[in-house]
Parts: sequence; C-alpha cells; structure tokens
Amino acid sequence: MGNLPKFLPITVIDSAQPVPAEAHQHQNDGAEQGPRSLGQPAPCRLFVEDTAISEADIAREMQHHRALRPEQSRAEAARALVVRELLRLEAGRLGLLAPAGGRVSDEEVLIQQLLEDAIEDRVPTDEDCQRYFEQNPERFRSPDRVRLRHILLAAPADDVAGRLEARTEGERLANELKEAPHLFADFALRHSRCPSSSEGGDLGWLQRGQTTPEFDRQVFRLREGLAGFPVESRWGYHVVSIDGREDGQPLPFDAVLPQIRDYLELQVRQREVQAYLLQLQERYPVRGLDEIEAEAEIG
Repeated sequence: MGNLPKFLPITVIDSAQPVPAEAHQHQNDGAEQGPRSLGQPAPCRLFVEDTAISEADIAREMQHHRALRPEQSRAEAARALVVRELLRLEAGRLGLLAPAGGRVSDEEVLIQQLLEDAIEDRVPTDEDCQRYFEQNPERFRSPDRVRLRHILLAAPADDVAGRLEARTEGERLANELKEAPHLFADFALRHSRCPSSSEGGDLGWLQRGQTTPEFDRQVFRLREGLAGFPVESRWGYHVVSIDGREDGQPLPFDAVLPQIRDYLELQVRQREVQAYLLQLQERYPVRGLDEIEAEAEIG
C-alpha cells in the first residue's frame, strides 16, 4: 500500500462500552449452526501484515464513527482498526501485550503505554506561543455579543402548514410592532411559546454559539432594533429585537497563553504520532485500506 491516510485517528482505543452480549452471540452463530445459506463467512479485504480485519469487524467498529454517509463511517472505522492493529503488533513485538485471555482493557492500557514510550512530549516554548499569537490575531478575541428579545411562534419542523401559519403570524406581529415597539413585552407574554415570555421575551446577552446554529447565524447579521421579518429556526419563527451589540475585542497574550500552548502541544503530538504510524507501516504492511478510502471518496 502507498502512504497511510492523510489523517489517522489519534484515539486508538475502542469505546469503553463493552460489545453487547448478543453481538458476541451472533458472531458465533456460524460456528454453532454450521454454514449459513450463502455458505461464506464475512469477507476480508483489509489486512495488517498477516492479520485479517473482516467486514464484520469493520461493521462493529462503525457504531463509534458516525458520518453523513455509510462509506465515510466505514472508512473511518477501517482506519481506526488498522491503527489499533499496527500498535497491537508492535506492542507484541516489544513484549508489552497482556497474556492471552486477559481483559480487553489490559491490552488497551499497554497500547497506550506503547504510545507514551514512543512519542516524546514536547512543550512549546513561550516564543513559539508568541509567534503563533502574532500570526493568528483573529483567533484571540472576546466573543461578539448581542442583547436580544424575541417572540417564538412555535411550529414543528415537519409541520409545513403550521410553519407557514407561524411565519404569517410573525410577519403580522412585526408589522404591528413597527408602529408600537413599546408593546413588545405585551406581545411576548400573549404570543410567545418560549419560557422567556414572562420576561418580555428577553434572552439577555448571547454569544456566538449559544443558540441553535441556524438562529445564531441570522441574529448576528441583524442591525440593532426590531427585525423587519421573522427569523426561522428549528423551533418555528421568531420576531426578534436586537437591543444591543458588542463586537469582540482583542485578548492579551497572557490571557490566551495556556490555550495556545495546549493547542501547539497537541499539533506536535499529532505529527509525531503520524510519523510513528508511518514507521510501523513499513514494518507491518497494510493492504486494502486504500480501496476502502477510495470507495468513501467516490460514494
């Protein structure tokens, strides 16, 4: 196989949740009941050295790698299993593996130990952090904030008629409030289906990311004052008033130094893990992963 994937997951240990007992039962059905109707075990297209990773193995691992498409989930699961097998084989070569029949958690601890021994911890210097801070000033600002009141006209996302009615009602209320903005609290109390209705619809100061993404994107684009149109979200339609806005301000270096140091340390560790996995691949050739990843990209 050529190069390993562009990115291999750093978390190489499977989920702490045990495989349900019934999964083990199904896994052994073939041995207990003889050949299935198709007469073939789960196929194997993925190998690390001489160790086969079956489609059944990949399917079980996929539950820990959610993705938009099953092909993507399958590729991520295959990568994780390849990484785990590379490390397991190397731990065995070095005599680190738990005795046969040991608990899975014992093997996981020893694989982690292998990584800790192989990867040197490198703490970035203050000069490294200062340089990153100066090169990325946009990342180190206090969050933008808006002071917001709203009237929620609730309608489920799958209720087409109900959402059309909510939007129409929102447009009506917005037009009325243009002429009488002082009635906003009264309208909120009478029409809003949000708990904030008792507070005049006041949500206080909100930072980016504190609300649902679709609502967040829209309200941070609004000017101060009453919005001329209802804002849509998964909950329905909102009549919105922006009562204040504060743009984020640059943060001092000392305030973000721990954050930068942690980030740079993680980046260095990821690069070293990638380099280490490439070395292991030279010792334990991987076959079949390229094809699985290609199928994910095409799909």
